[in-house]
Amino acid sequence: MSNRGQSYGMSREVQNKIDEKYDQELEERLVEWIMCQCGSGVERPEPGRVGFQTWLKDGCVLCELINSLSGAKKPIRVIKSSTMPFKQMEQISLFLHAVESYGVTKTDMFQTVDLYEGTDMATVQRTLMALGCLAVTKDDGNYKGDPNWFHRKAQENRRDFSEEQLSQGKNVIGLQMGTNKGASQAGMTGYGQSRQIINNP
Repeated sequence: MSNRGQSYGMSREVQNKIDEKYDQELEERLVEWIMCQCGSGVERPEPGRVGFQTWLKDGCVLCELINSLSGAKKPIRVIKSSTMPFKQMEQISLFLHAVESYGVTKTDMFQTVDLYEGTDMATVQRTLMALGCLAVTKDDGNYKGDPNWFHRKAQENRRDFSEEQLSQGKNVIGLQMGTNKGASQAGMTGYGQSRQIINNP
């Protein structure tokens, strides 16, 4: 799996387009946040896409990250560093399940192979961004770092209307439906009558 050969032709073009989506500035921001969130136990990775992928590949840093965001109730109890591929992929899967339980939507999540094989690191960045945004929005005291690194997600703004207000709204014609102002039937003839054509010399 991880020793896949070089791609050619159309596959190569597709991979190049995926690689172009990777954001170097976003990588720096994510590294700063992860190091701040996880504490001194996490070392800084080498800069660049390959260094970022190698840093996250075994799943340990990711598991530490989601545990630090969950407070006392840690979703991943055992985090073990391993050189065995299936163990590393298992840890990435545990992280993805924990992130989904935390509230990140499936559409914002990467697949295990995207990270492990490094085929789509831009999607990995998008997942971490979604996690950061959700952590800032929850504001439960577990987020560490600059809150300006991530934007807050929109919150529900529920409104309650009285029955009187609701009934008044039924009498208003929305502008999407047009308007009845200025409409009149003045000068119209009844249906079925012949049209009056007057020729004035």
